[in-house]
Amino acid sequence: MNVLVLNAGSSSLKFQLIATDREAIAANKDVRLCRGQINRFGGEVVIEVLMRDGSRRKFAASTRDMQASLEHLMQWLASDASGIDEIRALSDVHAVGHRVVHGGELFAESMLITDEVLKGIEDCIELAPLHNPNNIKGILAARQVFGPKLPQVAVFDTSFHHSIPEHAYLYAIPYHLYPRHRIRRYGFHGTSHRYVSERYRMLRGVSKEQTNLITLHLGNGCSAAAIRGGLSVDTSMGMTPLEGLVMGTRSGDLDPAIVGLIATKESLSITETEALLNTQSGLLGLSGLSNDMRVLQEELKGHDDRRVRLAIEVFCYRAKKYIGAFLAGMGGSDAIVFTGGIGENSADIRARICAGLEWAGLKLDEKRNQQTVGSEGQISTDDSSLHAFVIPTDEELLIARDAVRCVLGQPDAAHSESSSKTRGARM
Repeated sequence: MNVLVLNAGSSSLKFQLIATDREAIAANKDVRLCRGQINRFGGEVVIEVLMRDGSRRKFAASTRDMQASLEHLMQWLASDASGIDEIRALSDVHAVGHRVVHGGELFAESMLITDEVLKGIEDCIELAPLHNPNNIKGILAARQVFGPKLPQVAVFDTSFHHSIPEHAYLYAIPYHLYPRHRIRRYGFHGTSHRYVSERYRMLRGVSKEQTNLITLHLGNGCSAAAIRGGLSVDTSMGMTPLEGLVMGTRSGDLDPAIVGLIATKESLSITETEALLNTQSGLLGLSGLSNDMRVLQEELKGHDDRRVRLAIEVFCYRAKKYIGAFLAGMGGSDAIVFTGGIGENSADIRARICAGLEWAGLKLDEKRNQQTVGSEGQISTDDSSLHAFVIPTDEELLIARDAVRCVLGQPDAAHSESSSKTRGARM
């Protein structure tokens, strides 16, 4: 099956075209035909495509909206100019998989998109007002371009965390606010945490029940997940992606009273204060320089700037604190897995986070750590009792695989099992 994976934003549309089926999934032999992004809807869009041979194509087109831009992209992909033999017409795309940020408590697994499912995604807009509306636009655009009969699948960032128990997802606020306003921990980056946990199982040859991990997705957005028996039992992000680890521009955990204090002292509205915490804080706010960890590391190396050093130290310390908390909550773990742009590529940040975890049985192998950049591998010593791995995430591949499973009526067994257990517990 040729699956088009879409991640729709307010002014951009990221896409990947992946050839996969049950046999390819089982053998880990899926083929990425191309990937890219469409930028700046509502005028002349810029379309960038990375082909499977590593070559890049970049061209502009005059389109009015997301639907017209997607239609133009598909016309190019089906033309001789693309060189993709597998796609000669729209009918050569067999399914569309969508990243949907928030599924609330409605969706515990990936779903074939029906009118009822679309209505459920709309009902979750209040929980993700910046993301779900754009995800819906992507679904409707694909429906118009490919027709209503082409199967589309929604894969939710929040679904993997549906197995988190009540004592971990509830906040200690008046209980009636939970059922009335759905205030609880939902967690995000679920597709990433789920992908690397499944990949870890393949690498180690262990069963779902034997999979006990702490996964760290470290990029511009950062989150940690505690995975016990293959199921998410806790995660750092909460009702929104603002909670938890220090991120590129997000503050992560802070005293709730600080929100009111900042609003009062700086004469800001609640909305403006939330924007400050989401877009002007984190690494950017602490360093005063950049939200890009690569820039900060270069600056530290070249000038040993105090605030840059402080930003990096706070970032790593917060991650280490979460590892300790999750080790306590899980009763121990077999491994820590680093993923995301920073987690996959920065040996220095990994070393800083792992330093001092010898008490937990983690001994970092310096050579392995330095050599494992943008690649997959173990970075702890063989005699560690708590291992560390780097596993590059591939959320688009997971979305494509889930699309195949949903279309064929065979959802991922481990995931659907956890979902059914969760549903039973919540009824």
